[in-house]
Amino acid sequence: MSSIERACKFLKDAETYYLATVEGDQPRVRPFGTANIFEGKLYIQTGKSKPVSKQLHINPKAEICAFKDGEWLRIACELIEDNRREARAAMLDAYPHLRAMYSEDDGNTEAFYIRNATATYSSFTKAPEVETF
Repeated sequence: MSSIERACKFLKDAETYYLATVEGDQPRVRPFGTANIFEGKLYIQTGKSKPVSKQLHINPKAEICAFKDGEWLRIACELIEDNRREARAAMLDAYPHLRAMYSEDDGNTEAFYIRNATATYSSFTKAPEVETF
């Protein structure tokens, strides 16, 4: 399993992960639930109308944190918007329940891919494992 596939599986298995961004000098953290591999990159999804979108367009540096079964994953990365319809559609196809709120053509849906990632898998019982992608 590739580093990207491993990270995506962990995020999906955890179901909820937390995304941290920066707004000025204030950290902002909120729950997320989307993770999808498209064209070999790991993507997340949000709406352009949300503060998280505005924060990422100003400063793409972010960190993702998820916990499951006594293990946690932190991904320090940049989140880069992919403005192609295909990227938005792939995310919504992977999460069809989101179509009640989003559409690839609504002008609001955004797909961001993870770039320059350092993924650290940790627990209290073993040494951290670090992977990059």
